[in-house]
Amino acid sequence: MATRNIVELGNPTLRKKSKPVVDFDENLGQLFDDMLQTMKEKNGMGISAVQVGVLRRALIVEIDQGKYLEVCNPTILETKGKCKNQEGCLSIPGFYTDVERPYYVKIEAYDRHGKKFEFEGEDYVARCICHEIDHLNGILFVDYTKAGRDYKKKKGVE
Repeated sequence: MATRNIVELGNPTLRKKSKPVVDFDENLGQLFDDMLQTMKEKNGMGISAVQVGVLRRALIVEIDQGKYLEVCNPTILETKGKCKNQEGCLSIPGFYTDVERPYYVKIEAYDRHGKKFEFEGEDYVARCICHEIDHLNGILFVDYTKAGRDYKKKKGVE
């Protein structure tokens, strides 16, 4: 495992749409291992491949203390409810703001070996999954709120 550099706000890579994972091989396994190492070292709760400069639809979310969900090519099947809570991002260090997200999310995805699965999460886990899926689509949490838009303007980035 290796720690990778985090791509930060202002880097155009963060605004690109990630491509589907097609090769479920050792390179993908290494990417997931490196992403997990990087996330742990940076005290993150989730990380997407784009945040380490890889435009592939892959992400990791901590679903319980020390338990992680690896996801490739996620599709949101269902959401329910709403909740508003504070978010931050490894790609936007030091900035936090309240964001409204679904309270519940159900996804269909693939694991690192190409096995299809469904997963359901609520509250914090649903928030993290939605946050990371947004990354795969070039969307950042700062896009959702006035405070976030003001922050981007102050930093001179989009």
